[in-house]
Amino acid sequence: MSKRGSLACVGIGMMLGAHIGARARATIERADVVFMAVSDPLVELWLQGMHRDVRSLQPCYGGGRSRRQAYAEMVALLLSEVRAGHRVCAAFYGHPGVFAVAPHQAIAQARAEGYEAHMEPGISAEDCLYADLGLDPGATGCQHFEAGQFLQYRRHVDRGALLVLWQVGMAVSGPGGRQLPMGAWQRLLLQRLLQDYPADHTVTLYEAATLAIARPRIEGMRLSGLEGAGLRPQTTLVLPPCAALQPDRAILEEIAASEPAESRCATIKSTV
Repeated sequence: MSKRGSLACVGIGMMLGAHIGARARATIERADVVFMAVSDPLVELWLQGMHRDVRSLQPCYGGGRSRRQAYAEMVALLLSEVRAGHRVCAAFYGHPGVFAVAPHQAIAQARAEGYEAHMEPGISAEDCLYADLGLDPGATGCQHFEAGQFLQYRRHVDRGALLVLWQVGMAVSGPGGRQLPMGAWQRLLLQRLLQDYPADHTVTLYEAATLAIARPRIEGMRLSGLEGAGLRPQTTLVLPPCAALQPDRAILEEIAASEPAESRCATIKSTV
């Protein structure tokens, strides 16, 4: 049997007031306490208009804390209210399960302690990207990587599919913990991408719009121009395929051989 307290991590979408779903809104309105992991004053005011007790999680990032420490403090704040028997709602930009560590950790911890916990999805930057750029991930397939992870680990790139690199404006840290200068980071990322793509390959820098009066950032350029491009933490890099899909002849022959005789005959007749 679940305990009295509960936790819901909800997504408010990317665009202020326009992307939030009915279930997420209702969860915010019915909660005893609402935490928000947002840094925009307009979003804060909007959330405060839906609930009388809205508390910011942004101070968790202060005091020189690492991101890991900040996430741990967020989880502790959420769980302390859950353990007190309250219905707790935590609101996150976009989708609360996408590029957000604290929601997953908090939900897992709450469930482990016997509390009811769930996640309400929201419209993410990925959803906006497909709409704004007119892309169908099912056309050629799509591979997604966080840019820092992509650079630091051996990842195999399918050049016949879309490649989407997230957070290309967040430079990684070196072995000593010091963050790389942005110029060095961009140079290393470009060098890695040139292993799989030609320098004149057309790529797109993308940032979703967060206000109805704003436009998304859609900036096309040659891959070689990436080193001097203006990158922000929210910038996404999209690389279209640079090679055709390669048929697997052995599999195609096996599929053809497994077809019923009647189907093969019909296929032959239709081609005569």
